[in-house]
Amino acid sequence: MEKIVLVQDNLNTHGVWSLYQAFEPYEAQRLAQRIEWHYTPKHGSWLNMAEIELSVLARQCLQERMESQQNVEQQVLSWHKRRNAQQVKVEWRFGVQNARCKLKRLYPKTATRLEH
Repeated sequence: MEKIVLVQDNLNTHGVWSLYQAFEPYEAQRLAQRIEWHYTPKHGSWLNMAEIELSVLARQCLQERMESQQNVEQQVLSWHKRRNAQQVKVEWRFGVQNARCKLKRLYPKTATRLEH
């Protein structure tokens, strides 16, 4: 049976139980058995980290034209093995203080006084 690899964040509404809310039990179970669940880290910007890795992949591996999908797959697999062997990590420097300053328009405003 083919599996669906599902990468998602850790939002409390994301999980196998959501299938049971949307489908009849038999169908929910059938779908759940086909899904391989992967959850992203609870802290840090996993999407930004993924974008960084894809950018590195593009710069280090995909600059030249390749004649076939098989060649692309071989090149990416080779790059992936080298990258893992080097144990490369993303150094996330955008902390809470930076976020509060840069994204202040997204944070709720606190009332300085109560209005009746």
